[in-house]
Amino acid sequence: MPVERMLPDDEAEALVALAREIARDELKPIASEYEAENRFPREKFALLGKSGLLGLPYPERWGGGDVSYEVYLQVLEELAAAWMTVGVGLSVHTMACFPLVRFGTDEQRDRWLPAQLGGDLLGAYALSEPQAGSDAAALSARAVRDGDDYLLTGTKAWITHAGQADFYTVMVRTSDDGGRGISCLLMDAGTPGLGFGAPEHKMGLTGSPTAQLRLDQARVPAGRLLGAEGQGLKIALEALDSGRLGIAACAVGLAQAALDEAVEYARGRTQFGQPIIDFQGLQFMLADMAAGVESARATYLDAARRRDRGRPFHRQASIAKLVATDMAMRVTTDAVQVLGGAGYTRDFPAERYLREAKVPQIFEGSNQIQRMVIARALQKGTR
Repeated sequence: MPVERMLPDDEAEALVALAREIARDELKPIASEYEAENRFPREKFALLGKSGLLGLPYPERWGGGDVSYEVYLQVLEELAAAWMTVGVGLSVHTMACFPLVRFGTDEQRDRWLPAQLGGDLLGAYALSEPQAGSDAAALSARAVRDGDDYLLTGTKAWITHAGQADFYTVMVRTSDDGGRGISCLLMDAGTPGLGFGAPEHKMGLTGSPTAQLRLDQARVPAGRLLGAEGQGLKIALEALDSGRLGIAACAVGLAQAALDEAVEYARGRTQFGQPIIDFQGLQFMLADMAAGVESARATYLDAARRRDRGRPFHRQASIAKLVATDMAMRVTTDAVQVLGGAGYTRDFPAERYLREAKVPQIFEGSNQIQRMVIARALQKGTR
């Protein structure tokens, strides 16, 4: 059942309607097949680019849509409801573009952004390392200046689109000054010395490749430094605030899909001479699922509206990510329960939704980290 949305204008209505059409006609019919075969739908990202959906929250000057985050996230939710791999992929691409948009020079933006936002290029965001996940300031991959270039050495881990992306926004250490010694570089996929590990064998999002980046004296021109040396951790954390909103929207879309599946099944399944949706115990379960979905949607939209108005949203982004992803885990679990034995089979998408709901509680900062962020803001009395 289509979500009733309170969108700001007719243009936003048309944009969400376009996303819903693409989701229905191009994504949902093939999602289960691609996930079962571990196939990455690169062609669908090209379609999003041609449809104008790959750079929505960024300036028109460089090929973006100049769309508010409030609207962009609802587009993202529609796509994730049809296929989580595509929703998460779009969120990651948007985050990979953020450092160039926010911290690049006009010359850098003019050179690289049009292709990134227009669908010609797909991005990846490389922050985590095997020993530096939640503790981003502890990363050890290093960039050493060599004339007009940087030479990069080390390993980045858990990189969405690794081996498929055309560019990588990479956080590396340029000095030993702790969190102030990290810098951000924009690396081309064809960079000599850049290699990839084998794809991770994951329980969900199997259509989305995740692997290590291996840097062996990878040579990156100094002109690809985004912001100043030592500004990388600030860049990474700002990107994550917006990225967490993207993951929240994706989690809500996934949970909405699971709720819809459960309601449809409960209407059609008959036991003891009546549809099982007529039984109060199951009605209450579905009601709790619906309340969770709508509450999480309201939470991410509140954070997005704060961002759109230039107000602080760091704490609200963590709240939205925490609330939405924990909710998605509960709702997808309950959806499998509603379907009973059928929900435990791959004949229905409910079991895939459950598998896909787990990792949003982990990436873009685990939900334990989100609780730390929220608590620290309360300690300091900050918004």
